[in-house]
Amino acid sequence: MRATILHGARDVRFEEVAPPRITEPTDAILRLSATCVCGSDLWPYRGIQAIERPTPMGHEYCGIVEEVGGAVKSLKPGQFVIGSFFASDNTCLICKEGYPSSCQHRKPVSGAQAPLLRVPLAEGTLVATPEVPPADLIPSMLAVSDVFGTGWFAADAANVKPGSTAVVVGDGAVGLLAVLSAKQKGAERIIAMSRHPTRQALAREFGATDIVTERGDAGIAHIKELTKGLGASSVLECVGTQESMTQAIGAARPGGFVSYVGVPHGVQLDGAKLFFTHVHLHGGPAPVRRFLPELIALVWNRKVNPGKVFDLTLPLAEVAEGYRAMDERRAIKALLRP
Repeated sequence: MRATILHGARDVRFEEVAPPRITEPTDAILRLSATCVCGSDLWPYRGIQAIERPTPMGHEYCGIVEEVGGAVKSLKPGQFVIGSFFASDNTCLICKEGYPSSCQHRKPVSGAQAPLLRVPLAEGTLVATPEVPPADLIPSMLAVSDVFGTGWFAADAANVKPGSTAVVVGDGAVGLLAVLSAKQKGAERIIAMSRHPTRQALAREFGATDIVTERGDAGIAHIKELTKGLGASSVLECVGTQESMTQAIGAARPGGFVSYVGVPHGVQLDGAKLFFTHVHLHGGPAPVRRFLPELIALVWNRKVNPGKVFDLTLPLAEVAEGYRAMDERRAIKALLRP
């Protein structure tokens, strides 16, 4: 089969590879219904995150079970399933405490920008839908596997409560779905920080009540102005840069909650400044598996439509254009059809 391989900075190729096979009795092989390019894929694509060798790409996926290992009992060929970017057993102490992305036996899932995917620890990682979903739900089901789950964790970790004020830093797919998640969790006021009209429009559709275009100190000042000088009770950092983290902490009120779900690159914290703000800081790789049943139900029952973040659809063979479009900010998120 052919799959997406990153050979170096801005060198994405769709080339022949050996198809995946069952290597452990806990594995499953999926035939993917859709996959996509993640914002975090752009770090190695741009050369900011080094790779040592040609690397299979992709970690967002949904599709039909083709084959399962002998130890997999709860999943059957023909089921439609969704999983997370980290495989987990969903039984260890860390999983039970709600952090399957830090499972004691976790394994990364990679190589999803391809027609077929091997998922390790399948019984703990994959969640089946009630039946095979209709075609129009596939983009939203795909979003559940990462960006919606990550946006949901941003709202959860920032302690978004009914009636609260939330600020979302970042207008990529995760940031936009953090807006949607904050809305679902009952935030009364949601301030989206964005400079891009098309993304602002989608943020408002997802529930944003205010848009702040400024960045840095000016952005913090605008947030303070909108919140009567206090700052927000919840701030969701969805980028991963020094600027975005500094802005997020600065926009929080004393005793507020800041979540960070953007993969940090070059981020350093001022311990003394953080100490005197009384800000709660929590984040990390989203424990998507924890949220899968709830988010699948929301999509299945058509309560939300997170698939709207996909504003470019391409055949998988044109994956390189998907990377270029996202790198150049011509697309929020590229969906790939095998």
